[in-house]
Amino acid sequence: MPEFDVQSLLQSSTVAVHDVCCRGACRHRSAEECAGSTQLVFPYRGLFLRHVGSTQSVADANHVLFFNAGEGYQVSHPATGGDACLSLSVSQPLLRELAPAAMLQRRDQPVFRHQALRIDERAQVLVALLRHSLRNGGIESLEAESLALTLVCRSLGPRTTHAPGASRARQRLVDRAKLLLASDLTRRWALADIAAEVGGSPVYLTQAFQQVEGMPLYRYHLRLRLARALDRVADCEDVAALAQDLGFSSHSHFSAAFRQAYGRTPTAFRQAALARSS
Repeated sequence: MPEFDVQSLLQSSTVAVHDVCCRGACRHRSAEECAGSTQLVFPYRGLFLRHVGSTQSVADANHVLFFNAGEGYQVSHPATGGDACLSLSVSQPLLRELAPAAMLQRRDQPVFRHQALRIDERAQVLVALLRHSLRNGGIESLEAESLALTLVCRSLGPRTTHAPGASRARQRLVDRAKLLLASDLTRRWALADIAAEVGGSPVYLTQAFQQVEGMPLYRYHLRLRLARALDRVADCEDVAALAQDLGFSSHSHFSAAFRQAYGRTPTAFRQAALARSS
C-alpha cells in the first residue's frame, strides 16, 4: 500500500489543487526531492516537518508552506496518525502578480524567501470550503478557481501573515512545543507540563512562543483544535460528540470558540458546506 494518497481536485490553466494524505506508516525522513512547480501547501490535519538544508518548518493547520520549484527538500512525519494537506500550484504569471515583492527572492521567477508563514482563521475556512466543495463535486470550475485564488491572496496578505524573526534556538524550542501540542489535540495541557517536555521554563517558553509565532501558546493550540473541527464538521452529524473528541469542556464552549474564530457556528458551517455539495 502506498504511503501517500494524492487526489487531483482541480486542474486548470491558472491553478491546480491536490489533496495529499499521508497514512502515517513511515516515520523516517524522506529522500530529497524537488517540486516541479512552486506550490503553496496548506496542512489541514495532523503535522509533518519539512527540511530544507539545515532548516526545518513545522507544517500544521496554522501555516502555509512554500515549496519553490527546483528547491531540494525532505519531509518527516514525527507524529502518529498520519497527516493531510491541500496543495495549490498557481501559474507563474498569476503568482508574480499576487505575491508581494518583499516575499520573493526574485521577481522574474517567483521564489519565496520564507519556508512558511502563519495564516489566519479566514484562510483556514477557505481551505476547508475549497476542499469540501471540490471533493463533493458541488462547485463549478470557475468558482473553484476564484476560491483558490482568494485563498492565495488571503494567505499572502500582510494583515494575515507572520514571518518568524527569532533566534535558531528559540525557533527549535517552539517547534518542539508545536510538535507536542499537535500530538494530542484533546489533552488539556498545563504550561508547566509543556515546558518540562520541551526543555525550558514556563516563562521562557511563553516569551519565545509569542516572539516566534506572534500569538500566545494557548491560542495557537486552540486554533489547531478548531482547524481539526473544520476538517471534520462537514461529515459529522453529532457536533456535541465532536466537541468532546477535541477536548472542549462543553458543546457551548466549542460553538462559541468556533463562531468567534470563523464567524459562524459549527452547525451553520456544516449546513453551508452541505449546501455547496447539493
